[in-house]
Amino acid sequence: MDLLRALLNGNFLAILGASFAVIFAGMGSARAVGMVGEASAGVITEEPEKFAQALLLQALPGTQGIYGLLTAFVILYKIGIVGGTVKELTPVQGLLFLVAALPIAIVGYKSAIAQGRTAAAGIGIIAKRPQELVKAVTFAAMVETYAVLALLGSILMIFGIQI
Repeated sequence: MDLLRALLNGNFLAILGASFAVIFAGMGSARAVGMVGEASAGVITEEPEKFAQALLLQALPGTQGIYGLLTAFVILYKIGIVGGTVKELTPVQGLLFLVAALPIAIVGYKSAIAQGRTAAAGIGIIAKRPQELVKAVTFAAMVETYAVLALLGSILMIFGIQI
């Protein structure tokens, strides 16, 4: 019963939501940045002067991890763990924070990997046509749109929770 009570504690649920935002968005970004890094290493071996272009493409899918961290920070700030007095949440309030974190957790994970694939393909573009870097960045940035929308959705939901 104590375990069940702890699992249904509002603060636990809110912190679980913050953790999901960091963990899943971060996992997606780590995987994606690694994927682009692998593609970049092959190009840089032959043409080291393309390092800056490759680095730009590699950095793009890292933003989802930042969005997850930002979402967690907002949750932790709102419930008083960061910069204030910790507030006692009801189970419903905690569940609302958990649910509010899910858009950036899930979309952040999936969009980071999709953006990583797009950016890795962009490495192929700069390998053959370095002057086409803007096109490669634009393709990858289009995927970013959905991560930004998920971030906004999560943040708006978090600010809408009354405590």
